[in-house]
Amino acid sequence: MKTNRVLSRLMWHGNDDVVSKSLADLLLLALRWFIAWQFLKAGLVKLDDWSSTLALFESEYQVPLLSPVLAAYFGTAGELVFPILLMAGLFTRWAALGLFAVNAMAVISYPQLFTFNCPAAINDHKYWAVILAVIFVFGAGRLSVDALFGRKTA
Repeated sequence: MKTNRVLSRLMWHGNDDVVSKSLADLLLLALRWFIAWQFLKAGLVKLDDWSSTLALFESEYQVPLLSPVLAAYFGTAGELVFPILLMAGLFTRWAALGLFAVNAMAVISYPQLFTFNCPAAINDHKYWAVILAVIFVFGAGRLSVDALFGRKTA
């Protein structure tokens, strides 16, 4: 009997739900912070050198339906606001969806990504899309402001 209890504890028998939920919450937190940091860095760089940002949107990026100036403002705002919401876990699914749109627009508006010899450029965008989809589907987890307020979006 004592051996069964020891083996049961070693295998976390009976605590699977607690362990998996705790690990899931930590994983979702890590994913939220990782992906948020990728976009926040890009937004801060754009903000730091606004004249270069405007020049890039006027000459390199081909954002459909928007003027280059408006696209620069919207893109930069998305890269600054959505990551902060994601890090806090506030309106998490909306923030993930917003960053998914920013990511998609970056790929659409910069077709040169597909011509680079280094596939890492486009692959990063694919990985980010998958991470954002995971966050959208599973929500923020219990380590979030959404969970604190008992939002269904957590």
